[in-house]
Amino acid sequence: MVLVNDREPLVSVVITTYNRQAYLKEAIASVLQQTYKNIEVIIADNGSTESPKALVDAFQDSRLHLRINEKNIGIGPNFTSAFKLAKGKYVASINDDDLWQKDILEKLVPLLENNPEVVVAFCDYYVINSEGVVNDQLTEEQTKREKRTQLKAGIYQPYHKLALIDKSIFSALANVIRRDAVDWDKLAKEGAESSVFCDFYMTYLACRSGKAAYYCPEKLAFYRVHDRTETMISGNKNAEAKIRKGKAAIFCYKTFSEDPLLQEFKPYFEKELAHYNTTLAIGLLRVGQVTEARPYLFNAIAKQKFNLRTLVALTLSYIPQLIARNFLGGVK
Repeated sequence: MVLVNDREPLVSVVITTYNRQAYLKEAIASVLQQTYKNIEVIIADNGSTESPKALVDAFQDSRLHLRINEKNIGIGPNFTSAFKLAKGKYVASINDDDLWQKDILEKLVPLLENNPEVVVAFCDYYVINSEGVVNDQLTEEQTKREKRTQLKAGIYQPYHKLALIDKSIFSALANVIRRDAVDWDKLAKEGAESSVFCDFYMTYLACRSGKAAYYCPEKLAFYRVHDRTETMISGNKNAEAKIRKGKAAIFCYKTFSEDPLLQEFKPYFEKELAHYNTTLAIGLLRVGQVTEARPYLFNAIAKQKFNLRTLVALTLSYIPQLIARNFLGGVK
């Protein structure tokens, strides 16, 4: 039996999962071992071929709540529908293949409780391999890439640049959000379009409030890199994954670029739109949808002066596809 301190506010933790039971078991265990006990854990299974019910039941923990989709409804809708069930004052999420340190909630929740103007508390994290071993080099590179090396512990208000440009906040793993800071109906409505970027879109909805974020520089989570992650799949030769990524990013960056609150960042969003128009076009070319791909390439060209990746993809769209496909695999 878990002893809960009722004076601690409830935190709803969402774990979305699909056909990764071995990793899922580890992820659930890392959440249940939290030193912060007042939690509910919503596990949203997206139509896995093998139900995780037996795995979840084996934990014998009343804080676990399993939601199973009869069929795969997509990454975004599965993510957003799980959050709609949350009852906590605060919400957090963890991927089914990632892990938490046992004190992540103990460290982050008080930062929200003690600072009413803060809507998200976030931290740094380790990068691990498929076996759970920390990769120090990748960890350092990830922290530097997401600009957390430039951050000191404390409050940032507003935090638009930090969230949407620097991408310092990893909402799918390493933060806790004040539940009433997000328009969950809007997120649910647009979850399908934000798709693989639904956590990024959630970050956007929280930060556009103009309120604050609090950074805790400790590494309190573990991000697993392996060949079955959506990032790795879309970065390789899986055309459908590249198409998903392109469509989701275009929706997000188009929304950001049109937001009156974010006009100072519009040049950056336009650059990202050009990049992901090309990404989507490459995916479409790989599945033989040449006519559908070209408008995205022309959109990309219109948004940037010169980009070799875009021009190569456009050139390949005009040569016989049996020949072009030999080269498309090398265009990322």
